Amino acid sequence: MEKSSNKKEIKAEHPAYLILADGTIFRGKGFGAFGTTIGEVVFTTGMTGYQETLTDPSYYGQLVTQTFPLIGNYGLNDQDSESEKCWAKGYIVREWCEEPSNFRNQFDLDTYLKEQGVIGIYEIDTRALTRKIREYGVMNGAITTEIPNDLSEFLSELKKYSIKDAVKSVSGSEILHDTSGDTEHHVVLYDYGYKHNILRSLKNRGCRVTVVPYNTSAETIKELQPDGIMLSNGPGDPAENTEAIGILKELMTMGIPIFGICLGHQLLALANGAKTEKLKYGHRGANQPVVDKIRDRIFITSQNHGYAVVGETLDESIGFVSHYNANDGSCEGVTYANGSAFTVQFHPEACAGPQDTQYLFDQFIAKMKKK
Repeated sequence: MEKSSNKKEIKAEHPAYLILADGTIFRGKGFGAFGTTIGEVVFTTGMTGYQETLTDPSYYGQLVTQTFPLIGNYGLNDQDSESEKCWAKGYIVREWCEEPSNFRNQFDLDTYLKEQGVIGIYEIDTRALTRKIREYGVMNGAITTEIPNDLSEFLSELKKYSIKDAVKSVSGSEILHDTSGDTEHHVVLYDYGYKHNILRSLKNRGCRVTVVPYNTSAETIKELQPDGIMLSNGPGDPAENTEAIGILKELMTMGIPIFGICLGHQLLALANGAKTEKLKYGHRGANQPVVDKIRDRIFITSQNHGYAVVGETLDESIGFVSHYNANDGSCEGVTYANGSAFTVQFHPEACAGPQDTQYLFDQFIAKMKKK
């Protein structure tokens, strides 16, 4: 996109509405695209990293609420996106910055949302909205620039909405080979909706990375002869991905080092007989405290997930919970008894976000060296 002009016209204001499935209506002002969009309303507590949030495939099918009151003050650019497009179905903020100030700024939030065809709403009480979600749980909602004529019928349709085929919708369809030259380790990265910084974190450690679609067979992985397998983040209900889970069951028998993040963590747990559950309102933000039981330390982590592994359902002969959330005790990591696989629910590659758990990538490299 072209850099925004220093001389901006006064923004045109038009009414917009956030309608929740329980009938609650928030009246605000619209920005970005016009029209109506339906999704699952969630909130994230990050103070920065809004560009990374909008382009994170894990937000597929969701209307994202920012709890921090001012969004967009440092603008957006062509370098910080976590994927090639905006995956959020809608954007909800208290206030957006019309004139961002930063030496890396190329365009403002309104310009970006319009270019991506994403509907936004601002000047609503995001605190009241967040309290409602915390009390009643995540619920469906719609952002619209006009109230429907038949509200009862619209609410009926709203309640029926569900996120389906999420991973299939965000994953690439072709195998992408890294051509960066000779490197020490070859890693296969399963694309369940991966963030670019996972790829960068591997390449920064001297890995040659082959990105493969979510349903790439175990036989194909054998042919690629990787030193390690990376399982990426991604959207939706993990239990829906029966094909991917079946493939992971086969991969676990090969003895290849496996490192899973977020959805990858959940899928590998399901492949090993554990269960997952939907959290009331999920963990989304850059301030989630996680206890590392092995290191006996607490780390502040970046997270974005609505489901969690039920740690008690994992057979102790197969693996054990290595990390747990200090707030609610939910499972945040698993180390498997075969010695080659480990996973975490949080994002060690987070950007913007705390970098304290980058050591997990080094741990993955160490396992490949021992292979």
